[in-house]
Amino acid sequence: PAPAGLPRVLIAEDNRTNQLVFRRMLEAEPCEIAFAANGLEAVQLSERFRPDIILMDISMPEMDGYEATGRIRETEAETGRPPVPIVALTANAMSGDRERCLQAGMTDYLAKPVRKAELSEVIARYAPEEKMRA
Repeated sequence: PAPAGLPRVLIAEDNRTNQLVFRRMLEAEPCEIAFAANGLEAVQLSERFRPDIILMDISMPEMDGYEATGRIRETEAETGRPPVPIVALTANAMSGDRERCLQAGMTDYLAKPVRKAELSEVIARYAPEEKMRA
């Protein structure tokens, strides 16, 4: 059984203003939040923080969201851990973007600007049930 406690949400987002917006939107949500300022940090934090869900910006410095997702998926495969849900965050809501995100190993996709209701819904959908009831 997974440990009880709050769902852990890792937000990979290089824009400080967007980080503040996400923090505000999630203030009322029962969850633990960690921020990664780039894809490389997201990969490292996914190991240390062990999130229940990752919100992954697509365009970031150091390493983009596609590459970071690939690295996280490789580590999961090597260690035998179940894949953590990774939800793409992108302002490029163009046709074909959703497919590219899913092909890269992401679980779902949110177009920016993200609304609070969408964010709450995606966390509720992917966070472990036992943590949502805690």
